[in-house]
Parts: sequence; C-alpha cells; structure tokens
Amino acid sequence: MEKSIYSAEYRQLCLKLRSLRVAAGLTQATVAATLGVPQSFVSKYESGERRLDVIELQHVAHALGTTATQILLGLKPED
Repeated sequence: MEKSIYSAEYRQLCLKLRSLRVAAGLTQATVAATLGVPQSFVSKYESGERRLDVIELQHVAHALGTTATQILLGLKPED
C-alpha cells in the first residue's frame, strides 16, 4: 500500500470530488462558503495538495449533494 498523498487512489478521489462539484454546477467559492472555509481549502484538496480526513470528506460530500459512501464506492481500488 502506497503511503504518499499522491497515490493513484488519492488522485482518483481528488478528480472525483472536482468532477462532482463541476457536475453540480458549483464553484470552489460556493462549496467553500457552504463549508465555512476559504476557497483555497477546496482548491488544495482538489489538487491533492491537502489531504482530507474522514470527517472533512463527509462534510465535502454533503456540500456536493452526496455522501462519502457514494463517493468512495465509485472509486476503483488499485491493484
């Protein structure tokens, strides 16, 4: 198991979060306002510069109109 925040699986999560935001018609600023954080917080987790913990992922998922479970179920495990 790769321990880097830059693993292929984590990059896949970052891309998924960005695509969900775009598909929902939301800007980074809108998601940030919903979360009560700066826009840079959203930018950093979408680019992989910042790693989300489980609770943060739950809040982000809610802001995107989904659940953390649905997001994680949509990811493909790396072999």
